[in-house]
Amino acid sequence: MLETEHREHPGHRVYERYVALGDSQTEGVGDGDDTTGLRGWADRLAELLAAADPALRYANLAVRGRVARQVRAEQLEPALALRPDLVTVVAGVNDILRPRYDAAEVAGELEAMFAALTASGAHVVTLAFPDLSKIAPMARPLAPRLTDLNARVQAAASRHGVTVVDTGGYAVTTDPRLWTVDRLHAGPLGHERIAAAVAHTLCLPGSDDTWTHPLPPLSAPGTVQALTAELRWAAGFLGPWIGRRLRGRSSGDGRSAKRPQLLPVGLTEPQAPDPSAASGR
Repeated sequence: MLETEHREHPGHRVYERYVALGDSQTEGVGDGDDTTGLRGWADRLAELLAAADPALRYANLAVRGRVARQVRAEQLEPALALRPDLVTVVAGVNDILRPRYDAAEVAGELEAMFAALTASGAHVVTLAFPDLSKIAPMARPLAPRLTDLNARVQAAASRHGVTVVDTGGYAVTTDPRLWTVDRLHAGPLGHERIAAAVAHTLCLPGSDDTWTHPLPPLSAPGTVQALTAELRWAAGFLGPWIGRRLRGRSSGDGRSAKRPQLLPVGLTEPQAPDPSAASGR
């Protein structure tokens, strides 16, 4: 078990070391940019956790483009070395999008991470994915893969005491206003809702089920408008994505984790050593 002593509050556990593992969604793509910085649902969740306990330290090891095998190979050991008491593990969508997809292999990589992290004493949380075909109709052939992966993740989670947040169980999660124009990444509002969903599941103070509530009605586009939007999406995002896959490239090539160390939530860089502490003053 971890050496950290947890202070229990009514209805929720207080966490002091939160580590996020995953791909672009956890890195925060779609919420901010590479110039001003990415926020994302994991950052937003860390802020909510810190509001409950300012002693929280947070690390985010996620890197865009990573498949489940890479998340396990590159992020699991560094995560364990940080001795977290809360971990989120979200991966698998990049695997689903690839022509060569082995459902058992992907689920096995996720379960191996669940097993190792829970064995270390951490509370592990993962997500069930919403139906991609409702976000991008041209992705409808991938829907069976997603449904199957969700079922495999649920089964693996139950074997290891992992908490599954079913963000795909509510119609609002496929509302286009929660997604960026590429339809593969949540936008700021989507990231906000995911963070709220996890916070609600963890029973954080002030959390509730408002994340499940629908947005005001949106007028449906006409047939021609909808078809035009699909063709533009295919040309602008699907085509380039397939091209990178065929060339063996990834959006995460050359990238590393944005927050590899446990730091207070308000900090993005390690604190400089205190000279007075070194001199004994």
